[in-house]
Amino acid sequence: MTTAANDNWASGDAYEAYMGRWSRPMARSFLQWLDRAPQGNWLDVGCGTGALTTAICDLCDPSSVTACDPSEPFVQHARGHISDARASFQVAGAGDLPRREGDFDAVVSGLVLNFIPDTTAAVAGMRERLRSGGTVAAYVWDYSDGMEFLRHFWDEAGALDERARELSEGRRFPVCRPDALQAIFAGAGLALVETHALSTPTHFSSIDDYWTPFLRGSGPAPAFVASLTPEKRDELKERMRRRLPVRSDGSIHLDARAWAVRGDFRP
Repeated sequence: MTTAANDNWASGDAYEAYMGRWSRPMARSFLQWLDRAPQGNWLDVGCGTGALTTAICDLCDPSSVTACDPSEPFVQHARGHISDARASFQVAGAGDLPRREGDFDAVVSGLVLNFIPDTTAAVAGMRERLRSGGTVAAYVWDYSDGMEFLRHFWDEAGALDERARELSEGRRFPVCRPDALQAIFAGAGLALVETHALSTPTHFSSIDDYWTPFLRGSGPAPAFVASLTPEKRDELKERMRRRLPVRSDGSIHLDARAWAVRGDFRP
C-alpha cells in the first residue's frame, strides 16, 4: 500500500493488535458477499498481514492466491503466518502488480484503496490483470461515519490538539464512500459495478484493551499518539475513558462498517 509518511505501517505485529483483529472478520464478510466460484486464481493487492489471503484460502477453495504488498515487513509477517501451499507472497505495489499466464479470475484488495494516491489508475491496473469475465473487488473502512472506535478517538484528539483535525482518516479519505467507489470502478472500465455495506462488532474487554494498540505506532492514530508528550498522552487516554460507553463489567462494545465494491471485466 502507499501511505503518507506519518501513517507508519512498519510493523506487522503492531498492525495486528491495532486493526488486524477487526480486518479478519471483515475479510470473511466481504468474501461471503462476493460469492466467487471455487478453483479460481486470485490476486490480493495490498495483502498486509494476510487477513484477506487467509480468508480466501479458508472460504473460497482457490486454485492459487498471489498476495502482494509494498511493505516488506508485512509480507514477511504474512508469509510467516500463512502456510497454505496455494498462497504465495511478493513485495509489490499497485503500480507493479504481479502477472499470471492466463490472468486472474479475481483481483481483490482489502482496506487499501484509500492509501493509494491515484485510485482510478490502481483499479485500472487491477482490471488489466483479469481474464475476460473476471472480477475486481475491494472494501474500505467507512472512516467518515462507520468506524466508531476511531471516530471517538479523533474527536477527542482534535479537541486536545488541533493537528489531529487534519490527520483524521475521515477527512483524509473521501474515497471511502459508496458513491466515490462506484465512480472509481466505473471510471476504470469495469461493468456491473455495485457497492455494499459490511459491518463487524469491535468489542474491547477494557479501556486498556482499547487504548494499548494506540501506543504501538503502526497507523495514523497510533503515529499521532506517538507524537504527543507523555502528559498529553495520559490526558488523551483519560478523555477516552470519559467518552467511551464503558459497561458495568468494564467492556466497550462498538461497531465498525466498511464499504465494499465490485465490478466485472467485459472486453
